[in-house]
Formats: sequence, structure tokens, C-alpha cells
Amino acid sequence: MATRGFTGRRTPSDAAARTPPGQALTDDFPVLSAGPTPKIDLASWRFALKVGPRTVKAWDWTAFNTLPMTRLTTDIHCVTTWSKLDTAWEGVAIDDLLADAGLAPPTGFTLAHGYDGYSTNVPAADLAGPKAMIAIRYDGAPLEPDHGGPARLLVPHLYLWKSAKWLNALQFTERDEAGFWELRGYHMYGDPWREQRYHDDP
Repeated sequence: MATRGFTGRRTPSDAAARTPPGQALTDDFPVLSAGPTPKIDLASWRFALKVGPRTVKAWDWTAFNTLPMTRLTTDIHCVTTWSKLDTAWEGVAIDDLLADAGLAPPTGFTLAHGYDGYSTNVPAADLAGPKAMIAIRYDGAPLEPDHGGPARLLVPHLYLWKSAKWLNALQFTERDEAGFWELRGYHMYGDPWREQRYHDDP
């Protein structure tokens, strides 16, 4: 994993309650990835919603941008021990995506897939309601490629490795399947408040 741009600072007292154990606040937005940033042409961008291997519905960039947009200001927490407060995002809530596809969650588990071959597992319940979105804008501007643009999953109540960058598919699975980092020893759930960093953490 590569990390750039992280400078820690002491947690201010008014933010202590919002900072999980073992984390340090940053004003920067560090760049982390398992590999190089892929080059994605919006003209060929596609996002698919799948049940097992079957594609239920797919959107190109134009169609995706006609879906209802949600704004979310939230704190984010990386497993590499930095946290950033009050980050501003805009994108499509997973509930709105499912509604457009005419689909209710058929299983309790999902795998998020990226254009770079990355994957990560997220329980379907953690994508419901206001908990998650497919983000396409950050801080009022299109999401930069290094931060997962043109579109990334955002599941801010879990460690940020669960918020897969360069998203191209969300797949419902019959069982809880490990993704890229989970296969390499990371926790299957990843709750920052319980410090669920690695597979043997409670």
C-alpha cells in the first residue's frame, strides 16, 4: 500500500469524541492505493449491479448522473491510523441505485469491484439508508482519480479500505467472500471504533 500526503497532528479536545482509538487527525487527504491509479475514460465508464455472476442493470456515465444525488458530510478513518473530519461528498445512495434497478437486496453480502481488479466485502446492511453511496464529487469538485474518481464506494463508518476506489461493480453474493485486503490478513468487517484492523482483532 502506498501513502502520500499524511501529516498527523494532536487530536483537539472538541474532536476527541469523533476520533476512533488509535487514530490521529489530519487536515490533508492522504492518497492510498494497492497499485497505480488506472486511467478511466468517462466515455467508456460502466457500472454494473450484479447478483452472483448475473448483471441486473448497468449504467454508463450519462445515465448514472441522472440518478438522484445525495450530499453527505462525514468523518473518514483509514486503517493506517489517520482520520479526517467533516469531509463533503456527493453521489448516488445505494438505496437509490437499487430502486432504479427495481431490486431489493437479495442476499446479506456484497463484493465491491474496482477497475484496477481490487475488491472488498461489505455486508448489505451496511450499504442501506444513509450509510453508503457511490461518490462522484468531493468538496464541491469532481472526485480526483487518485482518490477513486470518477466514482468510488463510500462506506464512512468502516475503515476506508472498504470504500473501494474506481468502482465498476457491486455484486451480491451468497456468502461473505473476502476481498483483496481481507485475503491478505485484514479484518472481514473493519469497524474503526473496535479497531478491527486485522483478521484476529475482535
